[in-house]
Amino acid sequence: MLKYTGKRLLMFIPTIIIISLVIFFIIQLPPGDFVSSYVAAMTEEGEIFSAEDVQLLRDRFGLDDSWGVQYFNWIKGIVTRGDFGYSFEYGRSVWSVITDTLAITIFVSVVIMIFQYAVSLPIGIYCANHQYSAGDYFWSFIGFIGTATPNFLLAIIIMYLVYVWSGNVYLGLFSTEMLQNGMRWEYVPEFLGRCLIPLLVIGTSGTCGIIRTVRAQMLDEQTRQYTLTARAKGCSEATITYKYCLRAAMNPIVSGMAGSLRSIFSGATVSAIVLNLSLQGPVLLDALKSQDMYLAGTIVLIQAVLVVTGTLLSDIALAWLDPRIRYAERS
Repeated sequence: MLKYTGKRLLMFIPTIIIISLVIFFIIQLPPGDFVSSYVAAMTEEGEIFSAEDVQLLRDRFGLDDSWGVQYFNWIKGIVTRGDFGYSFEYGRSVWSVITDTLAITIFVSVVIMIFQYAVSLPIGIYCANHQYSAGDYFWSFIGFIGTATPNFLLAIIIMYLVYVWSGNVYLGLFSTEMLQNGMRWEYVPEFLGRCLIPLLVIGTSGTCGIIRTVRAQMLDEQTRQYTLTARAKGCSEATITYKYCLRAAMNPIVSGMAGSLRSIFSGATVSAIVLNLSLQGPVLLDALKSQDMYLAGTIVLIQAVLVVTGTLLSDIALAWLDPRIRYAERS
């Protein structure tokens, strides 16, 4: 196991380098660049740019350099100075733009992740232990509806219902008073109420998917030979469920850890736009639309690092959860 982990850690840096190359190349594939997009947008508003003005902008941002030179300067700044580059759209460093929404993105995503597992695991276990019961049919129906309903549509429905019931439109996590006066104790109930909408909207799809996965895996494990043997030896149903079946059924859940870590940083883009949430997802979308390559590249690169890290952690966790998994080399 230690040898396997060491090999994976040695592969970490080359993997990230290859991913960064692919990211930087794909981001620059669309025709044009930030200056061309900026000039086109300003021209539509009545601004006039001469050829000299456009060239000055290109020289300022170094857009006439070759693809390899731009990539090398970007990676060199990250490795030597921790500098992720300059955001053309915001006119400041990339990292300062990211940190504007980083804390709230992590807070919202972690709360949603806890909600998903805390709700879905007990329901999935109940459905597996009460197959074809009324509760199983009910939660299966809810699971299908939640998986099939787009998050942005669910967001619109919930916001409409909240407006009908309360007369207030809860857009964003912070009210005007919170933004003007700062966060105070009297604003905490309203803030928690605003957090409830994105919790239900973004967490529903993942929760329903985990319920279906846990139910299917539990039902499969309950028919295995070792489960029948444990039941024949007189083990209690609680022991069979939580010590044997659930531990094996957690394999696909743990395997999804990589995607969960990535979602902590990115947030749900479409749902965040509909709910007016200041998360990283809308920032990435705006960067891609304006061809702000260093900002978009940094966000995607950090997501890739989280995916690689999450994959390593999930592999280690799988070896601990399931004794059938071994990473020893075969002779």
